[in-house]
Amino acid sequence: MGLIKIFSGKEILALSLQQKIEEIGVNTVIRINNQANVLPSIQTEKAVELFIQEIDFGKVNPVIEEFRLSI
Repeated sequence: MGLIKIFSGKEILALSLQQKIEEIGVNTVIRINNQANVLPSIQTEKAVELFIQEIDFGKVNPVIEEFRLSI
């Protein structure tokens, strides 16, 4: 089993969803693709991605759906 991406978007939203998922006891992995630290002249904000283990999807899916309806 591997990781699956469940969210890609703004960091504030990713952190909010991450908190909701971890409250139900599921671990998450977050990847921030911000290149501004590497090339300071580039000010583009890249999407933040949130991942979970594939086997946890059934448990997490109701939380994801509730979160999507709330934004």
